[in-house]
Amino acid sequence: MGAGAYIVDGGRLQCARLLILLQRHVRVLASGTLVHVRTHDPVAGIDLPAWCHMTGHLWLGAVPDDTATATYAIQVSAAAVPTHPQRPWRLQPQAAQPPGPPPEPIA
Repeated sequence: MGAGAYIVDGGRLQCARLLILLQRHVRVLASGTLVHVRTHDPVAGIDLPAWCHMTGHLWLGAVPDDTATATYAIQVSAAAVPTHPQRPWRLQPQAAQPPGPPPEPIA
């Protein structure tokens, strides 16, 4: 594994619980931080890139190593879209915006 990477050890957490753990770590890390997620979750290679695509973090893919635990790399993005605190597979609800002016009538 790469030197200097921030390690998130997901152990045997799967799907939603792995994303909740990852979200808790990523939201406090500086932009550009390299994160290695270690997990036994067999579908993490599908869930993690989808989560990165949804949020705007950079998916870097699988990290080759000699262990039985899969490791995936993500780079934290300052422009990432926040996710729901308990449901990180959903985007954070936007604050209600006041309605704008009515549209101009078509002449």
